Amino acid sequence: MTDSYTYEGARVLVTGGTGSFGNTVARRLLDRDVAEIRILSRDEAKQDLMRHEIGDPRLRFYVGDIRDYDSVNRASRDVDYVFHAAALKQVPSCEFFPMEAVRTNVQGSDNVVHAAEHNGVKSLVCLSTDKAVYPVNAMGMSKAMMEKVAQSHGLNNPNAATTVSLVRYGNVMYSRGSVIPLFIRQLKAGKNLTVTNPQMTRFMMSLANSVQLVEFAFQNAEQGDLFVRKAQSCTIQDLAQAVINLFRSDARIEVIGTRHAEKISEALATREELARAEDMGDYFRITADKRDLNYSQYFEQGDPSQARFEDYDSHTVERMTVSEVEDLLLTLPEVRSELVLAGVEVEDELR
Repeated sequence: MTDSYTYEGARVLVTGGTGSFGNTVARRLLDRDVAEIRILSRDEAKQDLMRHEIGDPRLRFYVGDIRDYDSVNRASRDVDYVFHAAALKQVPSCEFFPMEAVRTNVQGSDNVVHAAEHNGVKSLVCLSTDKAVYPVNAMGMSKAMMEKVAQSHGLNNPNAATTVSLVRYGNVMYSRGSVIPLFIRQLKAGKNLTVTNPQMTRFMMSLANSVQLVEFAFQNAEQGDLFVRKAQSCTIQDLAQAVINLFRSDARIEVIGTRHAEKISEALATREELARAEDMGDYFRITADKRDLNYSQYFEQGDPSQARFEDYDSHTVERMTVSEVEDLLLTLPEVRSELVLAGVEVEDELR
């Protein structure tokens, strides 16, 4: 456990920091007595926009790419904590260019881990996704390999100074490229809402909850731990209907068919992982598999406890009703702002 965890006077690096998560965590940290927040990303235009929108001298920007070790190493010097959020996240892009996903999500993550250890970073948390569980597409496969890269650090360096841990979550609501902003754009354009498969289920989490999950990992992580926040799920049809209801729209839901590399449901944890997980209330801590290359432990000994668990899957966990999805959407500042712009009385909508 990271007993010395504190942001007071700390220097924090966020890789991929101009994205939705980076913007949220930066604003949250700047409300505390942090000494410096470094944003490492490739996009200088987004950096310039973030610089002007936030306007805090403690925010510093590093143009670089996690694929290049030198740029990661430069940004990691004298840093206390690292949030590793940089990744290729779009499923179709990774399907067409799988080696690009490997270079960023696998090799780039390896660069982040090694640079953190080289510079004496106290704690590094790597952000993963439910698509890494039983992956069926290149994005999920590359993120699953990223998890193995992160956990192998502790296996190969038992006396490592840097604690490397992971968090895994499902759909982050209203993050860049997610479906909720798409639904709202379609409504504003007078179009019907398009869904691929109405019975498809997904875990739902706000950006604020995703930041809380990472902070929980910083507070509690031991080497190689993976943390999952318990969450409810909903069908894509119910999510679309909730958006229509909130905006008091008469739009219809059109089914366009499942895209290639899409799963009907997502799992946040496998039954094998849950067999060694610790229930921490709102979270699961899944410890790393610390068996070494003594192959008898793989082939001659088993774990009977694994048969007692099911996957933590969006099809089997508690599912929200349309009304509950509406309430969850109303917790998002972005949705409330869009409702105001659409002339909907937001306060009247709160239940």
